[in-house]
Amino acid sequence: MVLKDKRIVITGASKGLGRALAFRFAAEGARLALCARSTDELKRVELELSLRATPPLVASCDIADHSQVERFAAMVLEEYGSIDVLVNNASQLGPRINIAEWTAATWNRIIDVNVNGLFAVTRAFLPQMLKQKSGSIINVGSSVGKKGRQRWGAYATSKFALEGFTQTLADEVKIDGVRVNSVNPGPMDTDMRHAAYPEEDRSKLRSPSEVLEVFVYLASDQSRGTTGQYFDAQEFQKSKKESA
Repeated sequence: MVLKDKRIVITGASKGLGRALAFRFAAEGARLALCARSTDELKRVELELSLRATPPLVASCDIADHSQVERFAAMVLEEYGSIDVLVNNASQLGPRINIAEWTAATWNRIIDVNVNGLFAVTRAFLPQMLKQKSGSIINVGSSVGKKGRQRWGAYATSKFALEGFTQTLADEVKIDGVRVNSVNPGPMDTDMRHAAYPEEDRSKLRSPSEVLEVFVYLASDQSRGTTGQYFDAQEFQKSKKESA
């Protein structure tokens, strides 16, 4: 159990990758704090985890609302004192249309969740990590955050911003023992992927549970000293199998 007693926060934990991470981290012995906007789905995750492991802390939270983020962080820090790992997983896709077709309100919503929410959650937990001189922040990126493609609009823009945020923060806090990295999980069978590619055969995609090894590595002490890096989850899995 490589994550035994590590205190881990996961945003967007009610479904998809966030849900899969919660179950994997719990199996590795972690103590979890989970948030998501979808209260009903989050409650189901809480119930299922409580039957298998230590019950997680859970809270409904729209990370674009900084006051909700502050309340969630206060709850977590009151219970755990500090955290060891933060997974910034929550994000929103937005419409698959050309940039000229976007409304300002829709564009701003995606940026508020994917960029400003990333900032708000990180800012809420970072001071305690700096104080304890340790911690791992894992930001969930995307291939369109490395090479933009048509009709990805605000989502791609936000994921480029995530990479800049990751590298900037990593350089700022490396002397404080806090590491910051990003992971592109690649194509997975999730509702978000289906919304982006509704005609795609979902049976040919990996499930989120199949791309978790890099997240376990980055959350564990095995990755101590690794910071400011971009990881492709599927390439990591492949290299691990080849070296086994």
